[in-house]
Amino acid sequence: MPIRRLPPGAEYDPNRVLDAIIHRLRLKNDAALARSLEVAPAVISKLRHGSVPIGATLLLRMHDVSGLGVNELRALMIKEEAALAEA
Repeated sequence: MPIRRLPPGAEYDPNRVLDAIIHRLRLKNDAALARSLEVAPAVISKLRHGSVPIGATLLLRMHDVSGLGVNELRALMIKEEAALAEA
C-alpha cells in the first residue's frame, strides 16, 4: 500500500480538523470531543501535540459523528502553502 505524502509546501495540522468538529458539534472542549468520538481524552491530547497521527478508524468515527465527508476531514488536516503565507 503506498504511503500518502503531503503536497509540497503543505503542513500536517490535526488541530484544524479537531477544532472544526468541536465547532460543528457545538462542543465545549476537547473532553466533550473525546466523549463524542468515544475515545480517551489522552487520545485527543496526543493528536493535538502531534504524538500520533489521525488513523483511518478515528477518521471514519469523525465522519460518522460530524457528518463531514472523509475528503473534507482530510483536507482540514492539511495547511496549504497559501494559508501558511497569510498567517
